[in-house]
Amino acid sequence: MPLNEDQIANAKPDQKICRLYDTKGLFLIIAPKGGKWWRLKYRFAGKEKQISLGVWPEVTLSEARLAGDRARQQVKDCIGECPVQC
Repeated sequence: MPLNEDQIANAKPDQKICRLYDTKGLFLIIAPKGGKWWRLKYRFAGKEKQISLGVWPEVTLSEARLAGDRARQQVKDCIGECPVQC
C-alpha cells in the first residue's frame, strides 16, 4: 500500500535504521536520530543501485514521487553517458 503524508509525519525513529516503502522502488529511510531521507532503488546493467532524492519534509511525498519518475525515465533513456549516477 502506498505511503501517505500522515504515515511519514507520524513515523518515529527506532534504534536501527528503518525504511517505509512506497511504490516503484521509492522508500523513506528513518535514522535513529530522526532524520528522514528519500531514496529510489533501481537496476541498471543488472546491478541494483540507489539514488538520493532529498530530505523530508523539504521534499514532500508528491515531489519525491515525481523525482523518482524522472530518475526512472532517465535510466530508461540512458544511451551512452547516463544522466543519473549509473
